[in-house]
Amino acid sequence: MDKVALWKQIKLKSSMLCVGLDSDESKMPEFYKLTTHPQIEFNKAIINATKDIAVAYKLNTAFYETRGARGWDAMEETLLDIPDHCLKIADAKRGDIGNTSTMYAKAFFEQLKFDAITVAPYMGIDSVKPFLEFSGKWIIILAVTSNEGSKNFQFLEMKSGLRLFEEVLNTTSKWGTDSQIMYVVGATHPEYLETVRKFVPDHFLLVPGVGAQGGNLDEVMHHGVTGTGGLLVNSSRGILFAGQGEDAIPAARKEALRLQQHMAPYIR
Repeated sequence: MDKVALWKQIKLKSSMLCVGLDSDESKMPEFYKLTTHPQIEFNKAIINATKDIAVAYKLNTAFYETRGARGWDAMEETLLDIPDHCLKIADAKRGDIGNTSTMYAKAFFEQLKFDAITVAPYMGIDSVKPFLEFSGKWIIILAVTSNEGSKNFQFLEMKSGLRLFEEVLNTTSKWGTDSQIMYVVGATHPEYLETVRKFVPDHFLLVPGVGAQGGNLDEVMHHGVTGTGGLLVNSSRGILFAGQGEDAIPAARKEALRLQQHMAPYIR
């Protein structure tokens, strides 16, 4: 899905919602735990309940990789259930030297058919460039993350006078176009969105941290949306586990719809 198609879906649905499929089997309703493939069945129900209001789905691959071959199968099956008009994101946070990154890219873009993957830029351009060589795919580079440990490195001042996350934005934005590269900017740091937009005004930002992590959606939308730069606002646990038992899927839709309706006034 290219940038034009992504914007089309956003305007069609009045939504920038990304549903995070961090499908932890231990937290699912008992009904799904008793099925042959709990993740597949649970994900399918969530997707069917939200596909008219979500523009993207993000699979945190750790929740699948921990189950070995069965988890890999669950990712493959889940991707088949996600409509083609929704962006399919592998939240895999890969990043290694060139030949290894090429193998990661083949795994997630050719074998699993994801549209996008999160990438750590710490090892420099040779850890990112191999992903950029795959036509029609998106690379989502970690910039400002929502975890507590982000303070350890991301806000340190560099010799250039820029903070580390600013240096990442300034440097990596030259490696590809705004139709290839997105950035992760956590919702728990909405005060930095204005700064981020000075460096990458036209890029899409993947914004985790709304919902269970307490990010302020109004601040995120106000500071993050520009005329040409959109957002993918991710909620995972807040949607997946909004309810339990028979209420699980209706509650998930209700929460997704609440977020979509909150975003709608900011989308023109």
